[in-house]
Amino acid sequence: MSLLGTGAVAIWHDIASEGRDMFYDWHGTEHMPERLGIPGFRRGRRYIAIDADLEFFNLYEAVSDAVLRGDDYRSRLNNPTPWTVKTVRHFRSVARSICRVEASIGRAEGGLAATLRYDVPDADEAVGGAALKAGLPQLLKTAGVAGAHLLIADREASGEKTTEQKARGGTNLVPRHILIVEGWGDEKPFLAAVKRGVAALGVTASGILGFYRLQITLTSS
Repeated sequence: MSLLGTGAVAIWHDIASEGRDMFYDWHGTEHMPERLGIPGFRRGRRYIAIDADLEFFNLYEAVSDAVLRGDDYRSRLNNPTPWTVKTVRHFRSVARSICRVEASIGRAEGGLAATLRYDVPDADEAVGGAALKAGLPQLLKTAGVAGAHLLIADREASGEKTTEQKARGGTNLVPRHILIVEGWGDEKPFLAAVKRGVAALGVTASGILGFYRLQITLTSS
């Protein structure tokens, strides 16, 4: 299934062990419903690592990337709840990008996801994005692949120092290009197929590839 709009927020992070239970309670009870209550937000998903450098991957889909630069979302980021402030202090190694959806194709929503965080020099950004975009239809032909999506980060919006970001502390990494491949089958065949497919695109040497399993989905409806 294609993503539910042309805007997306992609977030990877670890959680300190002492904040893990709090994170799960907060994320499902308060944070995801809050985000999906923002006009224009359509769906939120959280994944946990199968084989990845960062344990959690969160994806929020919005009607457009303009929603993600808008006042409603910015207001939430600059007015975090007390529970949010308490919880995000346990976040570690955050990578976060506010993105436009460059391409999105699919047949279903998969319970598995592979993410490729892929940075390119400014001069090569258009070429690098085009190479990934051109490879999506071939990835979708792979057995067990439910969907494939390419996101391009808005560096200025992603780098904004909001109150919530300051509460987390540290500096967020901002991945420039993000490839997401969804799968509906068993883990080992999916991992092997995606590794082969991404290698064929010629970007694995400079990208960070991780594999995740879905934990929770929430939609605005």
